Amino acid sequence: MKIAWLDTILIFVFMGIISTVGTAVGYPHPWKEAAAGYLIMMVITLVGMALGRYLPGKLPMVFWVSVVAVLSTSPISPFAKTIIAYTAKMDFLALCTPILAYAGLAVGKDLKMFQKMSWRIVVVALAVYTGTFVFATLVAQIMLHLEGII
Repeated sequence: MKIAWLDTILIFVFMGIISTVGTAVGYPHPWKEAAAGYLIMMVITLVGMALGRYLPGKLPMVFWVSVVAVLSTSPISPFAKTIIAYTAKMDFLALCTPILAYAGLAVGKDLKMFQKMSWRIVVVALAVYTGTFVFATLVAQIMLHLEGII
């Protein structure tokens, strides 16, 4: 089932409001610049989604969003410096929190699908979380040691 464009845009706007408020409250970035950064990210995402939906082939939407983002911020883009300046005002954690909450709600509302996955999904999730934490900690430890901070 494909979600309608209007629904997608409304979800993005809602997430943008929450992310912008979170950035303005929790981090020292002006809310207008954070909102502009989110708007730029939203446009890049929508262009990538449109390419993924309407171009022939079976490449995932994430691929197309990534391509648009990389090309729009690469040195060949005349808008790269502006895009980077504004998107740097959006804090990653303020952006991820509402998106992950929405994803959790989306999964939580479909309990029948969750039941079909059985207990094995819990084991896989715990392994992924543990591996991510351990390897992120290991990389941080190595980098902090190389930088002479610890």
